[in-house]
Amino acid sequence: MTTEPAEAAPRVLAVIPARGGSKGVPGKNLAAVGGVPLVARAVLACAAARRVTEVVVSTDDPSIAEVARSAGAEVVLRPVAIAGDTATSEAAVLHAMDSREAVTGAATDVVLLVQCTSPFITSEEIDGVVAAVTEDGADTAHTVTPFHGFVWRDGDGPGAEGTGAGSFGVNHDKTTRPRRQDRPQDLLETGAAYAMRAAGFRAAGHRFFGRTTLVRTDPARVLEIDEPADLERARALAPLLDPRAGIPTRADVDAVVLDFDGTQTDDRVLIDADGHEAVTVHRGDGLGIAALRRAGVPVLILSTETNTVVAARAGKLQVPVLHGIDRKDLALKQWCEENGIAPERVLYAGNDVNDLGCFALVGWPVAVAGAHDVVRAAARAVTTAHGGHGAIREIAAWLLGPTLAR
Repeated sequence: MTTEPAEAAPRVLAVIPARGGSKGVPGKNLAAVGGVPLVARAVLACAAARRVTEVVVSTDDPSIAEVARSAGAEVVLRPVAIAGDTATSEAAVLHAMDSREAVTGAATDVVLLVQCTSPFITSEEIDGVVAAVTEDGADTAHTVTPFHGFVWRDGDGPGAEGTGAGSFGVNHDKTTRPRRQDRPQDLLETGAAYAMRAAGFRAAGHRFFGRTTLVRTDPARVLEIDEPADLERARALAPLLDPRAGIPTRADVDAVVLDFDGTQTDDRVLIDADGHEAVTVHRGDGLGIAALRRAGVPVLILSTETNTVVAARAGKLQVPVLHGIDRKDLALKQWCEENGIAPERVLYAGNDVNDLGCFALVGWPVAVAGAHDVVRAAARAVTTAHGGHGAIREIAAWLLGPTLAR
């Protein structure tokens, strides 16, 4: 009796193009939605897809490369010749595929183009376009969503040139406007994910050759970030749509770093006639920090202000403090390196715009209730308690469970 050798699983390479020179939204690929940079969101979605075997980010930007590596992707540095405004995504995908095959010595069976600009793409959708090619016989596949809109275009329209008609319906006849249920179902390309047989992609040089299959996605999750308003809308929707949003647990966090003014206080300062400053803090926060210490969670206080009040509070809580810091993000990065703590495993709590650098660095940026709107938008979680009113105790309860929550 002979046994047929098992067929090897297809090699599926996901390529995420992420240039550094976005004009419409400067710094777009590093912009945070739900506290996670767009490029990292795309990497995490691809990494979670069961059918993807390797994830690569193609970029010309060192900062994007660093974030991509931190999120778990390989990085292919894109040459200047294919990094300009007129360069195509296909050129980046082909270059990345060639580069990885040269490094690994293994041929790619299916190559994906996954866009950072679709912040709510899921691993299931990515697996869906792969399966259409590897299991259903398609040459190419891409994500679409049901569309019922009436599309119009300025001008007289085909066959009516010079008549002064003004505008015309692209997908309907305006003189016999049909009911929605009487129209064929249109499908809108979402721009989120494309899968192609690698050999066919090399031969065709574009993403829509041969037999194309459409993979339906949830209309509620479709959003492409091309303008600043798109980014603001994504940040507003993140708490509703983001599977990574929510409350962290002890398993998610290796260290807690806390801003002081406005986070551990109510952001007000009392000054007496001699210029002495005083602030109010919450006893519950002290209880929470003590519980974190007993549980073995490193805690650091990080403050821009040089203030004896901050040092006195840190001393009472028996936690280290770094204050008088101009660039808190750089200080936090150095502290993580010195203590062997991965930034993506750090929870940082803050309330104002000078905390945004740290938000971009850590895996769990947390805003206290009442924080600046921009800070809340960049946070992955927001406390229900305000700064100086038990916000830190609430965070400790997230990590340590119901015993502390009581």
